[in-house]
Amino acid sequence: MSEGFKTPKPDVAPSLLTHGEANLRDEARDAAARLLAPDADGRNERGGFPNDAVDALGRMGFMGLLVPSAFGGRGCGILGYSLALEEIAAVDAGVSTTMHVHSLGATLMLARFGTEAQKARYLPEMAAGRTIGSFVLTEPQAGSDAAAIRTVARRDGDDFVITGSKHLITNGKTAGVVLVWALTDPALGREGITAFIVPTDTPGYDGSHVDAKMGQHSSETVRVELNECRVPAANILGVEGRGFRHAMSGLADGRIAIAAQAVGIAQAAYAAALDYARSREAYGAPIIKLQAIQFRLADMATQIEIARNFYISTAAQRQAGHDCIREASMAKLFASEMAEKVCSDALQIFGGNGYLREYRVERYCRDVRVTQIYEGTSDIQRLIIGRDIARSPLSGE
Repeated sequence: MSEGFKTPKPDVAPSLLTHGEANLRDEARDAAARLLAPDADGRNERGGFPNDAVDALGRMGFMGLLVPSAFGGRGCGILGYSLALEEIAAVDAGVSTTMHVHSLGATLMLARFGTEAQKARYLPEMAAGRTIGSFVLTEPQAGSDAAAIRTVARRDGDDFVITGSKHLITNGKTAGVVLVWALTDPALGREGITAFIVPTDTPGYDGSHVDAKMGQHSSETVRVELNECRVPAANILGVEGRGFRHAMSGLADGRIAIAAQAVGIAQAAYAAALDYARSREAYGAPIIKLQAIQFRLADMATQIEIARNFYISTAAQRQAGHDCIREASMAKLFASEMAEKVCSDALQIFGGNGYLREYRVERYCRDVRVTQIYEGTSDIQRLIIGRDIARSPLSGE
């Protein structure tokens, strides 16, 4: 490839980060450059689960960022985690998604709602990246409307028998343990949804159908079939009938993290475009001398900084104990839509070369698109923000 990860990234104002958070960001940046960048293009060409990348990140503790230190993790808050995720995403978006679903979708849910026995059994291996986790909620007819799931968990003595179909499941084939949401009382709707811890070697679990995707080829996305998977009642995560509430409790965290991921991809596209503009000549000089290119780069850099500082501010509020529902939706909405525009503008700076697989910028355009879809689509974010404005206008009236 003719361009690399060379352009230094601007530092966030020191007052916004603790010393530990700044160090974690720098550590993640270094790890991404040393361990992920050399084979980022190869992973995306091969597709499938990024085993080598996950092993490397696991050895450095990045697969256990949200796991309490008592169970072998690093006990980070959502701000430190998001800073690290941004750096990973800037080098390989698919690997960052793999890490994110394992971390926030599985380990954080276990840390928040698991019993001490459940946490002791699963979290140490997950923190080390030796056991991968997954969040198994979405169904063909239940994406944004998560309460519409049809998977059923039928009580049978001391066990539950789970049957249903899930799709768009990250890590669903490779994971060693997954969290499955199912109806234990269909008559109660969302109040009848329960979360279960399901080891993937449980008979009846099938995550073998891997989906072909537009982007993020270094992340594994599969359909999961649950054909009378029998798990003990002791595998209930949290409280029976509270599964929907448990799942929704992590939405703000997830949306902040996806905002960070989008910023990371946008930063990579901007850096590639800046390097290219400095080296590409037209009309007898580097194209960065052209005002049209300067204006485009100025807009890109400005939008990235706005999105970065907003997700950092929201994460800090979240860590301070605020629910941040509206702010998290705003952060994700702005960052994801900004990132697609930045990636498109980066490709435009490359001209015809940007459309070639030889140059990495076309991958950024493909990888970034899904950030407007998962963890709640842009339309869902606007709905959440709009409803909150209607209840409590920004003017304070």
